[in-house]
Formats: sequence, C-alpha cells, structure tokens
Amino acid sequence: MTHPIGNHLRFPQSKRRVFVRVVACIAASVALAFGNEISTADQIDAAMRRGVDFLIEDQNANGSWGGPTRTKGLNIYAPQPGAHHAFRAGASGLALSGLIDARDTRDEAKAAIGKAADWMTTELPKLRRADPTTTYNVWGHAYGLRALSRLHRIETEPSRKEHWARLAQEQVDLAGRYEEVNGGWGYLDLFDDVTTQKPSGMPTSFTTATLLLAMDEARREMAVKISEPTSRRALESIRVQRTPDFSYVYSFDHRMHPRKDINLPAGSLARSQVCNACLRAYGDAAVNDEVIHTWAKRFLDREGFLSIGRKRPVPHETHFRISGYFYYYGIYYFTESARFLPKPAQVEYAQRLAAILIARQEKDGSWWDYPLYDYHQPYGTGYALMALSCCRDAIAE
Repeated sequence: MTHPIGNHLRFPQSKRRVFVRVVACIAASVALAFGNEISTADQIDAAMRRGVDFLIEDQNANGSWGGPTRTKGLNIYAPQPGAHHAFRAGASGLALSGLIDARDTRDEAKAAIGKAADWMTTELPKLRRADPTTTYNVWGHAYGLRALSRLHRIETEPSRKEHWARLAQEQVDLAGRYEEVNGGWGYLDLFDDVTTQKPSGMPTSFTTATLLLAMDEARREMAVKISEPTSRRALESIRVQRTPDFSYVYSFDHRMHPRKDINLPAGSLARSQVCNACLRAYGDAAVNDEVIHTWAKRFLDREGFLSIGRKRPVPHETHFRISGYFYYYGIYYFTESARFLPKPAQVEYAQRLAAILIARQEKDGSWWDYPLYDYHQPYGTGYALMALSCCRDAIAE
C-alpha cells in the first residue's frame, strides 16, 4: 500500500523536475529575505527574555518540561513508559541549557533553574532505553550532559561541582552501554527483527555526533573520561557516512545509497553542521575552515529548505525527506560549527542567524518546529536560546 501523499505527488519525471525547481526558488527566496538581515544585541536580548518567560511559565511542577500529551492523529512511536522518560529528559536538558545560557538574572529564572537541577539529579540516573526497539535515551544522555556542563559552570560550591561532575560521568558511562554494534549511536532498532543486548539497529551520523559533542563539552568543563575505543569507533562511523562534498548520509545503511534525496546537500543541511562540528572538535583535519565556511553559507542561503518542513506533522514528508525537527537542531549546531571560525566570520554569521531566529519566534515567546507530544516547545526554545546566546556573545566581542 502506498502513502496517500506519495500518490498525490506522483508526477511525471519532467513535471517533478519543474516542481523541485519551483520549491527551490521559493525556499531560496525565503532564506534570502531573512538571511540578509542583521540583528542588534538589544533585539537578541528582548527575544531571549521572551523565550525565558515562556520556559518559566511552561515548566512542570517537578522541574521538568514536556509530557506525553497533546497527541494527534500520527504520533511518534514511543514505547511506554520509557520513551517518554527519554523525551522528557532530552527536552528538559535543552530547556535548562537554554535558561542557563540566557543569563537571565531575575529571581524567577534562577528558581526555574534550581527546580530543573533537582529534577536532573533525581531522574537522569534512571534513564535507560524503553525496550529493545528504541534507544531514545541517547538523546536524554546527550542533552542531560549539556545541562550538567552548564550547571557545573555556574556552580560556586566545590561539593556541588563534584556532584555535577559525578552525574556527568555516569551519563557518559550509561551512553556507552548503548553503543551500536557498528559504532556510534542511533535511536531506533526496529528494522531487522533482531533483539540484542547491544543495539544492532540504525546508527545515525547526527545522533552519534550529538552525543560525542556533548561528551566533549563535559570533558572540557568537568574532565569526564570518555572511552577511547568507543569514541574512535563512533568517529569512524561518522566518517564512513560522509560523502566527498561533506554531506552526511542519514544512517549507516544509507552509506550504500549516497545519492538518495535525503542524503544530498539540501537534505544534509542540518546534519552537516553537527557532523562537521563534531569531527573538527575531535581533531579531523579534513574539516577545515573552508569546509565550515562552505556549509555555513549554504545553510543560511538554503535555510528555506529546512523551514518548509517546519510544523508539518508527518516526518520526512517534504522535499529531500526533510522533517520539521531538523530545523532548530540545525540552527543550534550551526553555532557549534561556526565557533571554530575566525571571529570576524563568527560575527557576520551570528548577525544573520539571529535575524532568522527572531523572525521565527512564536507569539507566546517559544520556538518550535515539529509537534512532538508536549515536548516541542521546550526543546525548540532551548535550542533557540542556546543559539541566540552564541550569537549575542559573538556580536559583543
């Protein structure tokens, strides 16, 4: 049985090429409209304050963000209850990281950070995969580590610093349990009908890079220990998913199909940001400044490709199989990649990226890109606040 959307869009080949060109022109025009604007520090501060206000208001009573509510006709596969523990850990880690990076000095913001820190202390050590079909917990480990690195950074009490470092090391060790047999990490193990203790599913370039970057930040901030064999296998997994133009295929199996639409440069706009940043952070000389510049410019020029996927309820339903949840993920990791560039380039890119983020902010102060139960606004706002913080710092220097 074919998908009804697929039937509707089954054009003759010649018309399909015309359709793709039209979409490309529209996307480029949208990106150009935002991408040539620049933002001031005051505009960034105002947007960040609204984002902080949203997170304060949206925080759960127990200090976390999000939950398994606001369901729709098509919901992301989520085995109960562990999948939602993972989603909540990931969304809460991002929201807390965004709050801390915002550097909002109001008492309400400090109280929200304190409540979230308590939740992290209690809940992160419990994080495991839901069942053998998913490893969503990897996202919770990654963004839990991001939050723990920031909690450690702002802490002044030595015993509390040690506390956050211990929790971070525990998250690194837990993540190591879920390394894929082919190296790196994925999030689904649905496709081979094989149940194994060590995941044998679908390691993806971007999930692997996400976790490695979080580990690297924790190592720099808290001196956590990262297993050398595990990181070496993970880095090699990313490299074998890289194509000569520094696109990265979606998953390990896709390395055999590098010219599928999702694996082309337009489909890799977000993945190339995180994978290039990761490999550069771990010393890959191939990811030089020219590569990062090329993909930064490409991202800003083609941001409309990602934006067209925003808020669509069906994953991978638009051109180049882009999903809505690629969007703010790509925005944040753009800043992670750009930080390796010389300062003048960082300023230019920061001004343009901030303009895009300010234009995309919702009326309630949040940012979101894909309707994921009730997690999308906290995670999107967390990504956006972290990205805006990077932009603000670059412009101020």
